[in-house]
Amino acid sequence: MAYELPKVWKWEDENDKKGGNRPTAGARFEQKLPVGDAPFQLYSLGTPNGIKVTIMLEELKELGVEGAEYDLYKINIGEGDQFGSDFVEINPNSKIPALVDQSQNPRLNIFESGSILLYLAEKFSQLIPTDIHGRTETLNWLFWQIGSGPYVGGGFGHFFAYAPEPMKYPIDRFTMETKRQLDLLDKTLAERPYIAGDMYTIADIAIWSWYGRLALGELYEGSYEFLNMDEYTHLLEWARRINERPGVQKGLAADYQPLED
Repeated sequence: MAYELPKVWKWEDENDKKGGNRPTAGARFEQKLPVGDAPFQLYSLGTPNGIKVTIMLEELKELGVEGAEYDLYKINIGEGDQFGSDFVEINPNSKIPALVDQSQNPRLNIFESGSILLYLAEKFSQLIPTDIHGRTETLNWLFWQIGSGPYVGGGFGHFFAYAPEPMKYPIDRFTMETKRQLDLLDKTLAERPYIAGDMYTIADIAIWSWYGRLALGELYEGSYEFLNMDEYTHLLEWARRINERPGVQKGLAADYQPLED
């Protein structure tokens, strides 16, 4: 039966599940998040957006930066941890990752993965060029990922891997856009070793966490063949090279502490 568009949309799947989707924002229950002694308190999960921050912090530690230590706590988004009152106080948008810099007085809440990467890069003067051309190119690509990523995750990934049944129109639409983005990255990396130029930056961290992992076949089962990833040779070389970095491997293997013992 064809879907008939209503004049006014109404939510028909109302439920009281703590983690269920709702058309409203805000805290759903009282929550007390654990707080450790490290300068940074990271509340997250090992999703593409989540690993950006663990990779960034581990890369900073690999560079010998002092003050980049962090405590890492698991926010189980399937169980609705992101809707607890303490988490919502850090990120009113109820999305991971969320970071607290408690070396600041008062403590500083940072949310949105791109904002966190930029904050850490500027705080420690690492992984972002200082010249205006290099800095601007890095930010160009950082914000490119933030704007383009939802077409891959919420678009292609959802309809390719998670939708109740395959649907040709959305799969065709989002596959075409995903392949256009992959082609853009491949052409860019044919001319330079890293996304923004000759230097490894937060743009590489942000883009690798989505597109590098996609290129390596780590995001959605069967997507490597479906997207014909072998044709993106420059992107694949970059993805494999970044994957070998010690900071990246440590960021991927980071140990998430539970919210409750």
